Amino acid sequence: PGMGAILHTINPRLSAENLIYTMAHAEDEVLIFHEDFLPLVEQVRPRCPSIRKVILITDKEEKADIKGVDAEYEELLTSASPSDELPDLDENTQATLAYTTGTTGRPKGVYFTHRQLVLQTTAGWGSMTAIGNYGGMDKHEVYMPLTPMFHVHAWGLPYWATLFGFKQVYPGKYDPEMILRLVVEEKATFSHCVPTILQMIITAPAAKGLDLSHWKVIIGGARLTKGLAMAAKELGIKVTAAYGLSETCPLLVLANLKPFMEKEWDEDRQLDWAIKTGVVMPLVKMRVVGPDGKDVAQDGTETGEIVVRSPWLTPGYYKDPEQSEELWTGGWMHTGDVANVDEYG
Repeated sequence: PGMGAILHTINPRLSAENLIYTMAHAEDEVLIFHEDFLPLVEQVRPRCPSIRKVILITDKEEKADIKGVDAEYEELLTSASPSDELPDLDENTQATLAYTTGTTGRPKGVYFTHRQLVLQTTAGWGSMTAIGNYGGMDKHEVYMPLTPMFHVHAWGLPYWATLFGFKQVYPGKYDPEMILRLVVEEKATFSHCVPTILQMIITAPAAKGLDLSHWKVIIGGARLTKGLAMAAKELGIKVTAAYGLSETCPLLVLANLKPFMEKEWDEDRQLDWAIKTGVVMPLVKMRVVGPDGKDVAQDGTETGEIVVRSPWLTPGYYKDPEQSEELWTGGWMHTGDVANVDEYG
């Protein structure tokens, strides 16, 4: 995005038909892919006429001879002249595009500007430094993401890690033995993933007997159960919950233990709090409303729909004004998610 192009991160787990739809809908022009996905690329490219160039990423040292590939990524880097000069872009220039399958019908495009990415990154940075000892960040972290970039910028955390200046470790395929080896050998201290990935890691034979007390993991994408959190805790892993949507860039809420909770609560009660969705990040205005549009009681019991405002939410669905209007009913983004609010917010 810094060069002025729009980054569309593609989800290879979509069906071929939905991949073709999203690439055609986005009018993608340059396709960059890893060699592992060559069969998929060969299947979809003939039906994506907007693509002008195809660039290959390969781990092999010998030059690949693949029909239809215009260039290799590493060769392009080697031949390019070093320059740190970027175009002077308007902050409201579109930077990224992703497609969500969390709604009915065809995948819907959500898009974000440079300004929105910067605001979400700085707010996230502030939130993580405020979390404290339980699951926060400091400048000494070794960051290893376990969420792919097509999950809306890997939840934005690679940008946070770059802003902090962390050492970053990228594992590639999500093989539990390899991930555990990297956590130990690279001394990874901070990751994020969905519950199924964490479950896969902690139940792997290679996890038995390991001390992972240096590792903190944010869980999102689905509910973090207490059982999973306790199983992770047995290996020393500190887990906390987070919440967001593709439409929200995505993180809005982090489980932030307040200072008195860390001092006064026992470990079991702290864990009960850590697996909750948490409290909102700076610059986020969130409400939980009933059918009448009024806020529900802050009693931890009454439920309602989460509606939200923030400067980094998608303005709407890409090329879909009708669905965009429904998303932003009454000036609030309607998530369709149900929640309650307890006494601590």
